[in-house]
Amino acid sequence: MFSSFVPPRQVTIGGAAAFVGTTPRALRHYHQIGLLPEPERGSDDRRRYGYDEMVRLLWIRRMADAGIALDDIRDAFADASGTADSDVARILDRLEGSLVARQAELEQQRIAVQRMRARGSRVGLLSNVVSERLAELPEGALRQDDLDTLLVTERIFGALGASVQASRFIALATHPDLREDSDRVAAAEEALDDTVAVDDPRVAEVAGERHAFETALHAVIERSGLAQADDARFDAWYEVHPAPADAGSACGSTNLAETVRMMPYDFSPARLRCMELALELDVPGTT
Repeated sequence: MFSSFVPPRQVTIGGAAAFVGTTPRALRHYHQIGLLPEPERGSDDRRRYGYDEMVRLLWIRRMADAGIALDDIRDAFADASGTADSDVARILDRLEGSLVARQAELEQQRIAVQRMRARGSRVGLLSNVVSERLAELPEGALRQDDLDTLLVTERIFGALGASVQASRFIALATHPDLREDSDRVAAAEEALDDTVAVDDPRVAEVAGERHAFETALHAVIERSGLAQADDARFDAWYEVHPAPADAGSACGSTNLAETVRMMPYDFSPARLRCMELALELDVPGTT
């Protein structure tokens, strides 16, 4: 009768894993990284875990559940000077700092999700500077191509560059005649495919059409106050984020030229030449 209540002196890896709330695979990993000494195997060649191993496993699980890395747990247990508690305290101090940083990151993610829900998923994915710039536009006023362009612009030129680019799309969304002209010029540029020679007269003709359109668009942006709003936004930004002397693009360690080359564009030689001609005409706002 009594023997039926006597716990086993040792348990298999499956029993040990079930007791501490993990898996046999996790225990094998603990052995591989030196976190838990591998116990001797029984006559059946299976690992057997006793009381001491189970206690250590419980501590490992509690520390891992608290977010302590397995390597740090191993180092704390490996301390032979009897100061394992101080090592754990040091690890916990570092962990708390990491959790504070993670909490701030999660808060930023939560804000981003709220912005996406409030402003629409695609507009909300843009930076706050850009999405706020577009907030007054009615839903559906921006096209998918507009948002795609803003996303690319923000990657290359940063939030302020995309904010300036947003002025173009605000003007197009609020001036149907400009939008119609934009579509016409874009279609003409797209027609400059690989079958069109670089010196084809149509290349210069389309460049001239781009010149006329950009001039008209720039005038609308100036008259509507969008350009002045951009200037004010730049001034306010640089008061808080002064640019360093060696500031380049907003692409981190990648400079502007390298970043532009990373983005593939399926433009024919004729279309590229058309873009060059438009730039040579010194058109304000040409992109």
